[in-house]
Formats: sequence, structure tokens, C-alpha cells
Amino acid sequence: MSVTHRRLTTLATLGLIAMTAVWGSTFVLIKDVVGRMPVADFLAVRFAIAAVAMLVLFARPVWRLGRRQVLRGLLLGLVYGCGQLLQTWGLSLIAPSVSGFATGMYVVFTPILAMLLLGQRMAGIVWLAVALSTLGLGLLSLNGVSVDLGVWLTLASAALYALHIVLLGQWSRPGDAFGLSAVQMVAIAVVCLLATAPHGPVLPPDRGAWLAILYMALIAGAGAMLMQTWAQSHLPAARAAIVMTTEPVFAAAFAVLLGVDALSWRMVVGGGLILAAMYLVELMPRRQGEALPAEAVHHEV
Repeated sequence: MSVTHRRLTTLATLGLIAMTAVWGSTFVLIKDVVGRMPVADFLAVRFAIAAVAMLVLFARPVWRLGRRQVLRGLLLGLVYGCGQLLQTWGLSLIAPSVSGFATGMYVVFTPILAMLLLGQRMAGIVWLAVALSTLGLGLLSLNGVSVDLGVWLTLASAALYALHIVLLGQWSRPGDAFGLSAVQMVAIAVVCLLATAPHGPVLPPDRGAWLAILYMALIAGAGAMLMQTWAQSHLPAARAAIVMTTEPVFAAAFAVLLGVDALSWRMVVGGGLILAAMYLVELMPRRQGEALPAEAVHHEV
């Protein structure tokens, strides 16, 4: 692995960590806003604002995308948007902690889909990291759970997120990150707007809700999608999924800092296991060509 490639991989990993930290910071905000407006309407307003902002900022990169990349971006946005709707629908039926665990199962689905769809071979270290991440997610999120409709819906959303991660890792190019992100956001907004039919989206009820939605639209929405699209042009899908499981660690940390939750041994051990999984795939010395799926070919079409 060249020094330049190693630096880009490190920057991409740090970018994904920053993105998941932002996602983790939105947990309390989302819980507050969806208590005061319908979930589909919240998503529609959030992603519509993000889509408009990205089209204004990145009109030229979108215009430079070829027809194939535009279609890919629309498909990626459709997959992600459907995942968002299934996740929030499931969240209305189950506890947020259970939803967090079920959603985090994309860390298991991602390498499986990468093998089935792309024929990628996963090294043992990746499967060990997946197992540690899953155990950590369980400790962070679960305290007795029954599998009902809400869980199945959320697991379906996790499968869609895994598919999005796999396809984005396959199709994303560093030079297309701005344009591809904007196209994805437009498709996500359309999916969420359709979910509010026939009445259309209800607007946020007050100034506080508007400020929260603007933060989630521009920083946790547009900014995060841009970062993920760029980062996955430099990382294999399975590694990206494992790094992104740090989201519930940040969510728990913000909940403790804001006084919403109390620090517990489950948070400490669960978070430690997730960080250990990330350490395995990111920081430990790797034998070239064995530790992870072939990085040299994961962008082949």
C-alpha cells in the first residue's frame, strides 16, 4: 500500500468517524422533533432542504456527471430513502434502544452482501470485527427484547443501508463525490415527500423545531452524505460499515453529556467492543492482500 493511499484511507476513516459523531448528536434532537410532528413529514422537510442546498452548491458537479452516474445516484438515493422510512416506521413500534441495535445490524449484512453481489472475499479479521461490533451494539442497546413487526421493519432498513454501503463503495469516485451526493439527496427527498401523500408535508411547528431540522438537513444530512460518498471512494464497504458502527457510541456519549442518560457498564463495555472492532480493521498491522477485501479492485465496474 503506497504512502498516499494510506493517507487517503486514514483521512476517509477519520471523515466517517466525524460523520457518525454528527449522526450520534442528532438522537436527542430527532426524539424531540418527531414527538411534535409526523415522522414522514419530518423526513420530507429535512431531506428537501438538504436536496435544495446541495443542488444550489453543486449544480456544476451534477451537470458533469455522466448519465450512468446520475442513474446510480438516483438508485442509491431510492435505497437509502426507503431505508429511512422503514427505520422510522419501525421506531414508532419499538423502543429506540432496540431500534439502534437492529439498525446497526448493517455491519453484519454489509460483508454478506459484498460477497453475494460482488464476490468479495472477507478475511477472518473482518468477521472477527463484525462479531465484536454486533456484541458491542447488543450491550449498548438491548436489555431484553422480543422480535415483533417493528424489529422486522428495522432489520429490513438495516439490509437496505448495507446495500447502500456496498453499492456506494462500488460506484463512488473521488471526483464525483459532490455531484453523486447531490443526486442521492434529491432521490431521498422525493421518496420521503411521496410518503407524505396525499396531504403533503406538515411544516415544523416552532422555531426550535426549525433550527433542529436545519441542523439535521445541512450538517447531518447534506454534509454527512457528502462525507460518506467521498470516504467510500477510498474504503472497502465492509470496513466502512464497521467504522460507522461508532454511531451508537457517540449517541450514548451525547446522551450522557446532555443528562438524558446515566453512564453504565453496558455503555462502557459495549462502546469498547465497537472501538476494538474498528481498531482491528484500521490500526493493526495488516499483511498486504490478506486482511481486507482487495482494495485495488473494489472500485471496478
